[in-house]
Amino acid sequence: MAWSTSASFAVTFLQQVSGTTYNLSSDSCKIALYNNSITPDKTVGTAVLSRYNGAASQWITANEQTSPTPWPAGGVALASQTWTQASNVNTFTAANTSSGAAATLSNVYGGLVYDVTQASNGLAFLYFGGANSVTAGVFSVIYNASGIMTVTT
Repeated sequence: MAWSTSASFAVTFLQQVSGTTYNLSSDSCKIALYNNSITPDKTVGTAVLSRYNGAASQWITANEQTSPTPWPAGGVALASQTWTQASNVNTFTAANTSSGAAATLSNVYGGLVYDVTQASNGLAFLYFGGANSVTAGVFSVIYNASGIMTVTT
């Protein structure tokens, strides 16, 4: 089974309440693009399994879709990140992310949003609805109006 949904990693929330301090308003975060040879799993039990290019993680560079300059291996940094709380909903969001220059990418099925500051631990994976591509154009990730991820308490 390959990509079929978007989700946040449960282990990220476990870490947050167990002492790992994520500051999603100021930590350095990125989004890396991936092909369809992985099976995203939000229930992984350890951070290393959600980690960008981590040992035993499926989020390795061999599964990444890159264009050498505008969308490099490791992804593109998120901009204007915010972690806000309104009523009982906490929301992590950022400005839409684009290659900024002409990229050539194919078979992009989704992306891994991860926190570089916290050992490159995965925060969420985003399914793009199927294969996406661009030839000598700008590749953009447009985040949901509700944010990259939300937590309802």
